Amino acid sequence: MSGTPLMIRASGLTKRYKTVEALRGLDLEVPEGKVLALLGPNGAGKTTAVRCLTTLLQPDEGSAEVAGVDVLADPVGVRAKIGLSGQYAAVDEHLTAYENLVMIGRLYHLGKPAAQQRARDLLDRFDLTEFADRPAKTYSGGQRRRLDLAGALVAQPPVIVLDEPTTGLDVRSRQQMWEVIRDLVSGGTTLLLTTQYLEEADRLADDIVVIDHGLAIARGTADELKARTGGERIEVVIADAEDRDAAIRVLSEVTLSDVRVGDNGRELTAAAGGSGASDLLRVLQGFERETVTVLDVGLRRPTLDDVFLALTGHAAEDADSDAADAAGDETEKELAR
Repeated sequence: MSGTPLMIRASGLTKRYKTVEALRGLDLEVPEGKVLALLGPNGAGKTTAVRCLTTLLQPDEGSAEVAGVDVLADPVGVRAKIGLSGQYAAVDEHLTAYENLVMIGRLYHLGKPAAQQRARDLLDRFDLTEFADRPAKTYSGGQRRRLDLAGALVAQPPVIVLDEPTTGLDVRSRQQMWEVIRDLVSGGTTLLLTTQYLEEADRLADDIVVIDHGLAIARGTADELKARTGGERIEVVIADAEDRDAAIRVLSEVTLSDVRVGDNGRELTAAAGGSGASDLLRVLQGFERETVTVLDVGLRRPTLDDVFLALTGHAAEDADSDAADAAGDETEKELAR
């Protein structure tokens, strides 16, 4: 990426709340026209990082620039360069989609005709024209998220920041959001995305930073992170918990990896080797030899839990809750209202 200007740069970002250190020296770089995903569980510090970069919070230490503008020295200038879609859709529930977008355009001083045309363009782009004259309070979660993202694009900013844009959406709505985001990036937009979903980061991001307790604990592409977590997983559900030891023995011999056992003692997971399909066949042959009855078996891609187990030794849901992010979430809910 030599020669490509950086649209987001952060160095040593630190944010403390009494005894909680939400960020502990976070460094980020996002080149123009690229997507960086901040991947981590609730409480990792993702939302705090977003708030610092978008001028909603002032870091205690460190520096940051967005589109060449210093976040601390010129916050107003930064706001003119970014579009932000937070965890909670910030739309006026009593206004229609069209009225919401026109209002945002007027706030950006576009002028009434320009704001109206921009609203119509965005409604069409986000497949919301059919609902344009309905109050936002009647929208589904996916429709509200699309409207919120459309609002972030009214001023056509060069940098978009999306804080967990698909959390809580159903599968169809999530896929629709992914399509919208891919269209934005193909048009040259620079994107910072926070997510709890490795699959989402895999599909959308050029690069991924994994965060845990305010620190970047890993960086790389999705493929690089998967390689560090052992690639595909073999998942098995056996019929009888009494066969667990035999099943673990077979999985260990084939995969040469540790075997995770579910709470009920019948769900087993192990990292596959170089060829997941070949390892799976050998496991099934071993089960037949050991007369282990299988109810379900398959290969799956690594999850966020797999990444955290490999990098930190604990699962994502075991990470301590970040009180600072929790308090910030309540603030964002109030702003969204």
